[in-house]
Amino acid sequence: MTKVGLISLGCSKNLVDSEHMLAKLRQSGYEITEEMENADIGIVNTCGFIEAAKTEAIETILDVARYKENGNLKGLIVTGCLAQRYRDEMQTELPEVDAICGTGSYTNIVDAVRDVLAGKKAVYMNDISSAALEGSREQLTPSYTAFLKIAEGCSNKCAYCIIPKLRGAYRSRELNDVLNEAKLLSDSGVKEIIVIAQDITKYGLDLSQHTRLLPELLRQLCKMDFTWIRLHYLYPDQITDKLIEVIANEPKIVKYLDIPLQHVSKRILRAMHRPGDRESLTGLINKMREKIDGLVIRTSLIVGLPGETEEEFSELCEFLQEVQIERAGVFEFSPEEGTEASEMPNQIDAETKTNRRLIVEELQSGVIDEYNLSRMHQTMQVLCEGFDDSMGLFYGRTYADSVEVDGKVYFSSENELNAGDFVLVKIENSLGADLEGIEVGG
Repeated sequence: MTKVGLISLGCSKNLVDSEHMLAKLRQSGYEITEEMENADIGIVNTCGFIEAAKTEAIETILDVARYKENGNLKGLIVTGCLAQRYRDEMQTELPEVDAICGTGSYTNIVDAVRDVLAGKKAVYMNDISSAALEGSREQLTPSYTAFLKIAEGCSNKCAYCIIPKLRGAYRSRELNDVLNEAKLLSDSGVKEIIVIAQDITKYGLDLSQHTRLLPELLRQLCKMDFTWIRLHYLYPDQITDKLIEVIANEPKIVKYLDIPLQHVSKRILRAMHRPGDRESLTGLINKMREKIDGLVIRTSLIVGLPGETEEEFSELCEFLQEVQIERAGVFEFSPEEGTEASEMPNQIDAETKTNRRLIVEELQSGVIDEYNLSRMHQTMQVLCEGFDDSMGLFYGRTYADSVEVDGKVYFSSENELNAGDFVLVKIENSLGADLEGIEVGG
């Protein structure tokens, strides 16, 4: 039986595409292997969002290609955003690649494998706005955690972002289709469901009802056998009072919200083609904290957009000190070709961008320290994810820690625990971004 290995890079939305591809391959009789050196066909599902992601993708492609000489590999297929963005360059500059599937063509993965096995070079580039939204999945996440992608693409057209050109316009899945998939995940034992899209707050507006369906979706998900329902990503200008009410009143919805702000200067936000300003964003956060008990906010920020002045950067820092956002990913502006921002005048030099990022990260380090201190001697629910042999402790996450991007809780226990168990842990120590404690119950 032909063995296929797959490496999935980039975001959780890309991971779901990888899961769909693996399901199609298994249904077509291929064996899936986690060991690329044993694979007959290797697939790299790439990210092409920013320069660092592109570099990682190319390095991974070349690493896998070496198995053609040192392993069983007969062919290499590249899929995803990098393939969509640089199809022509990939064909000429990466001869190691045997087949390419763009973001609208992941459903052609079986065709691509058959082409490669037959010794053919192949390129599949269907319309990115007609990519399939439904299909079976072969879960790549741990059995207790899964992503639920409710929409594809993006219509926000932020000046710095290439995603709409790689993924197409925003397209919501039908509510019943989403709920049916969620029920399958719940029945399979998934305990933490993470609702994802480029912008989940716009879910449903493009469907025939022209209605915001996220509140209704969340109410229905809360009836299923999940313990945690986590939300990624909510755009600030689309957060309604109705949505806040649902989040506040449904105990299964974790009080951790990923809200990408990017900046707070009104001029910078308008240059990004984003709404809002410092006053409105401060008001939104204050209102949400007033309504949602225990709210923890994660955001993403961009420093160094062309023309960002010292005063505008200082305004961002002052805002962060004022509102004390608990989690933040800070990124230096990356001038991506094909985006409006890459052509803007007054590009900022690399050293200044790096210095500004480091300043914000230092500010946020203090916020994290204060948050961790506020958790001392509290008992928190923790999702156990495993045992760390080097520390001699179990580890997991609280509701305030999302997958891969936030800290861990390390804890001792006298019980036999498995990954996926929920336990109660009394927090006793701070380990930088992480916490340490003792299990006190389940």
